[in-house]
Amino acid sequence: MTMSPHEVQAYVLTYLETLDCQIMERSPAHVTVKLSPEADKALTNRPYYWGFVERTGAPAETMSFTFVFDPDAYQQALEAEEARAAQLAPPAPPGAGPGSLEAPKETILGRYFGIVPSLPQLGPGRILKEDVVYGSRRLLQIFNAAREGGQFVNLFEQAAKRQLRAAAPAVYEPWLGVCFKVEFACDLKKEELHFIGISLRTGEIVEKFGSKLNRRDLSPRLAENMHVQTAKVSLADAGAALESHLTNHLLQLDYSWAEKAKERLDLELAVVDTYYEAVLREDTPEVDADSTNDYSTNGGSNDQAKARTEPSIHVQSARTGPSRIQQNEHLQSIEPTGVSIGSDVELAAEAAVQAESETDPEQDKARQAVLDREAMKLQYETRRTEMIWQYEPKVKVTAINSGMFHLR
Repeated sequence: MTMSPHEVQAYVLTYLETLDCQIMERSPAHVTVKLSPEADKALTNRPYYWGFVERTGAPAETMSFTFVFDPDAYQQALEAEEARAAQLAPPAPPGAGPGSLEAPKETILGRYFGIVPSLPQLGPGRILKEDVVYGSRRLLQIFNAAREGGQFVNLFEQAAKRQLRAAAPAVYEPWLGVCFKVEFACDLKKEELHFIGISLRTGEIVEKFGSKLNRRDLSPRLAENMHVQTAKVSLADAGAALESHLTNHLLQLDYSWAEKAKERLDLELAVVDTYYEAVLREDTPEVDADSTNDYSTNGGSNDQAKARTEPSIHVQSARTGPSRIQQNEHLQSIEPTGVSIGSDVELAAEAAVQAESETDPEQDKARQAVLDREAMKLQYETRRTEMIWQYEPKVKVTAINSGMFHLR
């Protein structure tokens, strides 16, 4: 689905006119507009500025934009206008050459600092230019703003002028209108829009409710000399009735496309199953469970041997302990034993390192094969899930927007 520049321009102009924006210049390729406060809040992303305006009561200065819907045509129009202006410009004086420039005007800053280049125009008078084409970020922002602002409306049919002078007021009948989007999705996709209305007085359901509204002049303002009737059907019951009506309509449709989608799903799953079944059927070498604990076992035995060989130090109090001379003699007597204990610890550490370096490469290869097999199983399950999500037929119904319409 795409939109032509003319369709994009019509949609954007409808949005701007609905929000009471001021159109300053308009052509088939562009429009220059001064935004209204509501449109400025929705499109310019200036929450701090609008918070300041609301807190202080200062007059709001909205921004101005030039929205270009056809960049090529707009550029050609600019070049043609520049060429026309050059032809209408007065001729240059005889003494001025083609390369001569107009003398800059004297300014206060220029008097002291020389020629000052002109700065870009800032502030409320600045007009920003943007290309608004199908797929641009600004058009997507306008789509989202229109969707958020038009999720629910409350409109009244405007009466004729003679009704304003009538003795008895005219009576409004309340209607609830909901626009449903129905998506038929598998590996292909189809969308339908159903705009259905229900009377809150009689419960009458009207399909193609939009065609009934197109012939009427609607406004959010309640006209004079008009009376709104009280609804007999609640909004919850009315919404449930519309959903039931749409469900009954969908049940009567032809779903041969779903059967074909299931056949394509079965074919894709068969291909995936055949491929991964052959891969997972390959023989995987067995892993010795005891070998996986060799390192931890050796480490534990080394820790225990170290704990057994390390000497324990007992501290005695000064009153009951031996004299300093006796302590020195005792330390000299245990010094040779300490050296032999340290050598035993080093030998045990070397044995552990040697055991780690002498691990069986076949066991490592088998362990890696098991990990690869588990990864392949996970990939197989993920692939099946993707196939089911893509090809499985499904019908999704979404309420895009709704509104209360008071009609005569």
